[in-house]
Amino acid sequence: MPKTSTARRSTRSASPRSAPASTASISTDSTTIAADRSNVIDTFAGPATRLADADFTRAAARLGCEEAAIRAVAEVESGGRAGFLDDRRPLILFESRWFHKLTQGRHDASHPDISTPTWLHNYKGGKGEYPRLQSAIALNRDAALKAASWGMFQILGVNHRVVGFAEVEEFVAAMVAGEGQHLEAFVEFVLTQSLADELRDKRWDDFARVYNGPAYAQNRYAEKMAAAYARYAGGIVTPDTAQVQAALNRHGFMLDVDGITGPRTRAALREFQHRMGLPVTGIADAATLAALGLTPMRDPLAPV
Repeated sequence: MPKTSTARRSTRSASPRSAPASTASISTDSTTIAADRSNVIDTFAGPATRLADADFTRAAARLGCEEAAIRAVAEVESGGRAGFLDDRRPLILFESRWFHKLTQGRHDASHPDISTPTWLHNYKGGKGEYPRLQSAIALNRDAALKAASWGMFQILGVNHRVVGFAEVEEFVAAMVAGEGQHLEAFVEFVLTQSLADELRDKRWDDFARVYNGPAYAQNRYAEKMAAAYARYAGGIVTPDTAQVQAALNRHGFMLDVDGITGPRTRAALREFQHRMGLPVTGIADAATLAALGLTPMRDPLAPV
């Protein structure tokens, strides 16, 4: 999983794998963010708190998408089961191309296993990634932490500022703390990079192009996310954006039925919600879909 793209909408980010300045919307122990720094420095082991279903519900509400979409991304990034190894260290992948980039290639000759000018599928996986990280730390700690992707959603350390951390050490401490921080990191990255509409519309190619980088197609990220989404949705799909646009047009709006949740569609949703006395969010939630006469339906291609 390379995740080495340059973000489409912000020059600050490289690709995902991050954590936020605030975790107020996720149910985590308030003490875990301040993870024991000695543990972070020496072992990277921490509280490793787990997510609850309600955390996915709140994250989906913030992004205006289905829980199934978020779970699909988690599954493709980390298997969707946990953001930690059994020894309470966060899942990581060490990206040798990013270490090369951050150190101007000065370690390529002496350490070709952790510093390469191009992306290579040279991961060891699981606990095997930590010796690679430690080797890089011995050469340049800051670059090493930034060159690793962290947690359930595999946020690259170089994105620490994108998600609200002034220093990469702070970001890593949050990643060590728990899965709540992993999820909040994902939410912040998606919002910062304006990817919420892609999740809402299940435009997996557009999402993966930014989230996973230019090589997303060769690794079949979009295909894998679409398949995972279908499983988590249980064969029940919400009306797509084109159906929402068509329904809004039946209520007097004049939208292009193009399947893209752009500014005009958001504005039409807000106006419709105002007319109907619904919370004005610009998001096609269950109450808004019902008011539009739209209901979830079974995907005819889903297995019985």
